[in-house]
Amino acid sequence: MTHFNSIIGQSPALDSLIRSAKIVAAADVTVLLKGETGTGKEVLASAIQKSSARADKAFITLNCAALPESLIESELFGHKKGAFTGASSDKQGLFQSADGGTLFLDEINSLPLTIQGKLLRFLESGECLAVGGVKPHTVNVRIISATNANLNQQIEAGQFRSDLYFRLNVVPLELPPLAQRTEDIEHLIKHFLAFFAEAHGLAAPKFSKQAINNLKDYPWPGNIRELRNLCERLSILLAGRTIEPENLPPEFHAKYILTPKTTDFTLPDSGFRLDFLEANLINQALSRTNGNRSKSARLLSISRDTLLYRMQKHGLAL
Repeated sequence: MTHFNSIIGQSPALDSLIRSAKIVAAADVTVLLKGETGTGKEVLASAIQKSSARADKAFITLNCAALPESLIESELFGHKKGAFTGASSDKQGLFQSADGGTLFLDEINSLPLTIQGKLLRFLESGECLAVGGVKPHTVNVRIISATNANLNQQIEAGQFRSDLYFRLNVVPLELPPLAQRTEDIEHLIKHFLAFFAEAHGLAAPKFSKQAINNLKDYPWPGNIRELRNLCERLSILLAGRTIEPENLPPEFHAKYILTPKTTDFTLPDSGFRLDFLEANLINQALSRTNGNRSKSARLLSISRDTLLYRMQKHGLAL
């Protein structure tokens, strides 16, 4: 049994990701995990650390969006007594605490620009300087970072340093959204229902085939985290029962793919240019998702590769 068994699923997309992650785990390099919120980036980061040569050392996580700019520098680098109001004693930062181990920086896209420069200096030199300090500390820490945003777009907007991106993006790994690995939904359900049955001391429910089909038709904006929360809720409310479509929340009864019987679009007598309509819909999807191609593909009920092909066909910006 490997530490990657904590990542549930057997889809080709997931298998490919895990193969790459196992290689990365053995190589002590900086890793950037990309993917939508709820796709399991922290779980993957933990599996990489546990399968690495640093497995017996510290694994520390920090959500860069969870702290205000005034605190995040002190949290990462530490501070000296008297460095600012309220600094009543010296504090060791996360870089020092993780010495020899791994520091996972989640939502790195939220890191303030002023702190990005200090992180870049650390990646280049291994030195970290506490707030109010004069002598830097040298530590040996592996950085795994994660983003749920398009960093290239943030670089173009002046919100993220390109030089830091290149240092973080030594090995990028992209986690697929749940809507692109629907064959894994049943595996995840089985895992979550068993887990919550044991955690709450209740008989595990089961999903009917039609209920599972409803789950597979759903776009899963919250990804695996949303599925986990649904399984916990149903494990408590419907313990030991068979879950039918009517037991699912209202959003799981919507139809996300129009069929000839349900569409209300009428072809005009004069006809129209299908390629213009397709390009227009792609532009609308990209605009609605702020350029996120995975989310745009989901809105259009096509794969991301198909979206990229059609964008290229219509001469849309890639």
